[in-house]
Amino acid sequence: MTAVADTVRAAGLDPKATAWRPDLAAADLEGRLSAARYASGAAHEVTALAAPVSAEPDPAAPMTSQLLLGEPFTAYEIAGGWAWGQCGLDDYVGYVPAAALAPAGPPADHRVGVPAALVFPAPELKRRPSGRVGLGARVTVQETAGRFARIGPDRWVARVALAPLDGVVVDWAATAERFLGVPYLWGGRSADGLDCSGLVQVALQAAGFRVPRDSDQQAAAGPGTPVDPSAGLRRGDVVFFPDHIAIMVDDARVVHANAAAMAVTIDPLTSVAERVAADDPQRRGITFVRRPTLVSGA
Repeated sequence: MTAVADTVRAAGLDPKATAWRPDLAAADLEGRLSAARYASGAAHEVTALAAPVSAEPDPAAPMTSQLLLGEPFTAYEIAGGWAWGQCGLDDYVGYVPAAALAPAGPPADHRVGVPAALVFPAPELKRRPSGRVGLGARVTVQETAGRFARIGPDRWVARVALAPLDGVVVDWAATAERFLGVPYLWGGRSADGLDCSGLVQVALQAAGFRVPRDSDQQAAAGPGTPVDPSAGLRRGDVVFFPDHIAIMVDDARVVHANAAAMAVTIDPLTSVAERVAADDPQRRGITFVRRPTLVSGA
C-alpha cells in the first residue's frame, strides 16, 4: 500500500482520492499513471443502510470510511464479493461490500435530516424497526402513509425525519452538537459512530459544502479560508491539531469526536491542545484553522 501511495504522490495526486492500482486505474488517469488496464467505472448507489469502506477487500480490515444509504459510488471492479472504486461525495477510494451496492437508480429527492431515523418494515408506529439510517442519507420518497414515507421495499421512515435534498443547515456547529454522546468509531460517519473528520464532514455536508474525508485532506483542500488563530476564533471555525480536527462552538470551546472520551464531546480548546501536546510533546497545539463561509455570506 505504501508503494502505491508513493507512486500516486509522485504524480502530484492524493492517494486517498485517486483510483489507481498497478493492475487497474480509472480511465481519466491514463497518461498520468501507468496501469495494466483502465476502466471508466459504473455508477452505483448504496442500498444498505450503511456500508463500510476499507483499504483492503477483507472484512477484518479497518474501516477507513463509511457510506450511507443512497450515496453514490463509482465501481471500477467488482470481484470476490467486493467493489473497488470511488465514493461519489468525496472521491475517497476503497473497497465496499458488493452486496451493499446496486446500479444507480433514479435521483434521490430527499435526505435524512436528523442524526438517525428509524426504519420500519411498515408504516406503523408500533412495529419493531429493522434498522436506522443516518444524517445525509439520500432517499427517494415512493409513497406516503400518514406520518410515514416509504423509501424502499419494506422501508418506511417518519416523514418528519426527512428534508429536501437541496436543503442546507447553515449552522454546522449545531449539526455537530446534535451528535453529542455518539461513540467514537474509526472511519464512522453516522450516529452509530463517528471519527473526528467524519463528524466535521457530515456537519459541513449538511450545510451544502463538498468536503474531503480525512483531516489531512480537509486541511489541504477543505472549505473555508485559512484564519490566524491568534486573531480570535468564532463559532463554526474548523480547527486542526496533529491528527485531529474539531469545530468551534464559541470562542473557547470545540465540539469533536475524540478517542479520549470515546465519544463526541464539547471541550475547552485549550484542553484539547494540551492533550495533543501530552501525547507527543513535539507536536503542539493548533496547526491550522479554516473558516467556511456560505455563498450567501451567512
